Amino acid sequence: MDELRAEVVRWVDNEPFPGVVEVRFTDAAGRRWSLVDKAPVFDAVGALGPDSAYPLEIGVACVIIGLQEDGGLVTVSTAPHGVTATNGRDEFTVRYDQLDRGGQA
Repeated sequence: MDELRAEVVRWVDNEPFPGVVEVRFTDAAGRRWSLVDKAPVFDAVGALGPDSAYPLEIGVACVIIGLQEDGGLVTVSTAPHGVTATNGRDEFTVRYDQLDRGGQA
């Protein structure tokens, strides 16, 4: 699966268990987005915790749903793991170089 490069910027709360983090990234238009969800959604190995030194680079699972003809932009969805921005949005146009393509980048 592809991943959108982002940063975990803070530990939000210990509840609900096992804890919640805030992840941020900037889209192709320069808009900053926040994704808030349980830590394991972003980190399957358990490296994120309340005492971790933030910010930390992270990959957000995504799928490419559209390519723009200019070659440098893609539209991705973070819906595969149910991750949405704080306003509920799960589709974003980002630069192609913001993606890790299934470990190929």
